[in-house]
Amino acid sequence: MAALDTASDRTVHAGLLLPWANVAVESELARLGLRHTVFHHARLVPASRTTAIDASFWHGLREASAVALDSLSHVPLDAVMLACTSAGFTDGPPLPGGVDTAFDALVQALAGAGTTRVVLATPYPTPVTETEAAAFAAAGVEVLAHASLGLVDGYPGVPPARILDLVDQLPRDTVDSAEGIVLSCTGWHTLSLVTELEHRYGKPVLSSNLAMALLAARIPIGGDS
Repeated sequence: MAALDTASDRTVHAGLLLPWANVAVESELARLGLRHTVFHHARLVPASRTTAIDASFWHGLREASAVALDSLSHVPLDAVMLACTSAGFTDGPPLPGGVDTAFDALVQALAGAGTTRVVLATPYPTPVTETEAAAFAAAGVEVLAHASLGLVDGYPGVPPARILDLVDQLPRDTVDSAEGIVLSCTGWHTLSLVTELEHRYGKPVLSSNLAMALLAARIPIGGDS
């Protein structure tokens, strides 16, 4: 990703529509040190004014996207992403044209790497994780195994050790046969664990926030706004 960013002959501007309680996206993307990729943020406040993931939260984020996008209308954008993974594989009102979700970014990053068999770790309740696994399958990515924390809220407060333990719960033989490990959700802090997990398991590790950064860094000149 750093090589893609460094090789760019222009600055890419990406709009990020952020769930209002998400603090992980801004801190993790800033730590990547991208020089030619600028992220412009707009906060999404669901009508329910909730932070716990459920249908009202996902629908509220989607409904709020049009107003948030309008707040960025004077910024020349190459792309816009809804910085929520679970809103990308659950139902709800249609998003404005040209808006990708963090789930879309994961799918595109895996496709770009030719990765079709993964294991999945999430902070979500198990049914939400199962829905994501089915969505990956529909996109051509087989989830060989998944593990989840069962949380509906409080993702920024999940400590690193708990995330490592979660990945350790995945069957080792299944992890060995996978082509990569996916850490889904933009709201928990996973960036500091990517290198450690790659060394531990000998597999590429992709997080939602890394996938969004990759999508932005790869946007060609003349990309859609």
